[in-house]
Amino acid sequence: MEDQVKNFISRLIGYAVQRDVTADELLRASQITIEELTILINPLTAKKIDDVWINAVCMSKDEMFGLHFGESLQLQALGIVGEIIKTSKTVGQALTNAAPLAHIISSSVKLTIFRDDDHFSVDFKPTNQDWKQNISDIQTIDLLMVLVIHELDGLLFKKLVPSSVSFARPLTNHEEYKRVMRCKPDENTESNQISFDIGYWDERIITSKHEHQQILLKEEVVWQNNHAAERGLKERIYNYLRANSYLKMVTLEDIACNFNISPRTLQRKLKSEAINFQALADDVRKNLALMYLKDESFQIKEISWMLGYNEVSAFVRAFKRWTGTTPTAHVKKQVNNNIERIQDHVK
Repeated sequence: MEDQVKNFISRLIGYAVQRDVTADELLRASQITIEELTILINPLTAKKIDDVWINAVCMSKDEMFGLHFGESLQLQALGIVGEIIKTSKTVGQALTNAAPLAHIISSSVKLTIFRDDDHFSVDFKPTNQDWKQNISDIQTIDLLMVLVIHELDGLLFKKLVPSSVSFARPLTNHEEYKRVMRCKPDENTESNQISFDIGYWDERIITSKHEHQQILLKEEVVWQNNHAAERGLKERIYNYLRANSYLKMVTLEDIACNFNISPRTLQRKLKSEAINFQALADDVRKNLALMYLKDESFQIKEISWMLGYNEVSAFVRAFKRWTGTTPTAHVKKQVNNNIERIQDHVK
């Protein structure tokens, strides 16, 4: 059986690599060998897990590493927990089923769900009384809180805004927490908590959308690639866009904040590699559009929305610029080619 903690730590290392941290250096600093991470016999010790978090924060020079990691993480990366969430029928059922399993990802945080007439809330309670002095506990709480918000998007295929978000500690960058959490966070409160309108509780989960999310996830840069750290920013941003664009396109500002650099610096670095963000995003849109059109379950209007176009006509114009034909004509040609191949095979 897959070790869920090792799977999670592998994802953490993979994200650190995207942030210009060398996997070998991170593993070495945390005194973890590749064999320890890939062989299932012995679990990672709590100290080694803490060390990975601490070293990732230090090497990336990002005090909000957990917040940004959570923003880029997806359900498939959570193994069995993600599968249970996806197979739930409603948001309330998904949260209720997943909360008791939080320990599979981390034993440092316990999730509790409660609701009243107007809201339902997720409480993230640290199991360590001295958690405010523990970097890994703080980072894990940040990660889980943002993951809940962003994955509800994927479950419902809409962008949700929490009613309130609170942290039981002081925050270092209010604007960045506000950006990621989508509302102004409260600090130094009694608990780490997110609340949503009760109307979302019984909303049905659109499970079919996770199929293409999983396809995108496979394109993500994984830490096992020995040459990952050698790749240019262009390729890393391209892969980040593909892996995280299952619900509209990611903006330059979002990527810059997630990589802990300014938008201007990101633009300048891309320019040094003879590319700009718009051209890169356009290339991603083109390839995603071609991939989505192979899936008969997606309508052109839906694909247009997923790629961030407010009007279908704008998507059609862009697709024609990319391919010389319209999405409808492309699908018809694709169907005809399939029929011809079947007929040739029969002959």
